[in-house]
Amino acid sequence: MLNKKQLLAESILFKGLTPPLLRQIADLASIKNFQRGESIFFEGDEATGFYMVGQGRVKIFKMSLDGKEQILHIFGPGEPFGEVPVFHGNPYPANAFSIEPSVMLFFPRQKFIDLINSTPSLALSMLAVLSMRLRRFAAQIESLSLKEVPARLAAHLIYLAEEQNNTGAVTLEIPKGQLASLLGTSPETLSRIFTKMTGEGLIRVSGKKIEILRYDRLLER
Repeated sequence: MLNKKQLLAESILFKGLTPPLLRQIADLASIKNFQRGESIFFEGDEATGFYMVGQGRVKIFKMSLDGKEQILHIFGPGEPFGEVPVFHGNPYPANAFSIEPSVMLFFPRQKFIDLINSTPSLALSMLAVLSMRLRRFAAQIESLSLKEVPARLAAHLIYLAEEQNNTGAVTLEIPKGQLASLLGTSPETLSRIFTKMTGEGLIRVSGKKIEILRYDRLLER
């Protein structure tokens, strides 16, 4: 059973808020369950509210005219998504699918906006998270447009190492096929790069676990 208040207190969006305010936010949120591969919303749908992952993982992606999928983000427990269109009133700008059985908190748009209007500390917390998202997205765009695929993979492994607080090894949180989409390449190309990095003594791959043998060399990529 998902503990809403505990999840909110530990989330990047609401960490540090007072217990009474966390209770108000928890009372607004409803719990929604999604199966693996189930749609949460489609690009162009009305943004009636935003979500926070309680359990599982969600991919945010866009589809090209020729049917190619480009993953923009992967979100896990405690991370919100779909919050930007909630505030500017436009439809969702991308698709959201559950990539494993997931439990979400859903925050209805108008009730949450009403709470923000009466609670400046909540608005400041939201601004901090949105600013962090903007920096991450700008870095992703720079990586996709300016870096070759090996450098993109190296940057992603460094990002995972920092996120998981382990420069010696990381665990891939998504299948390699989805990682290829996130990095803007094909699974075949990504597999060749993993093999090349292994041959160069930079990493050792064992399933989803990537042992980082030369962290300094990855930083140079």
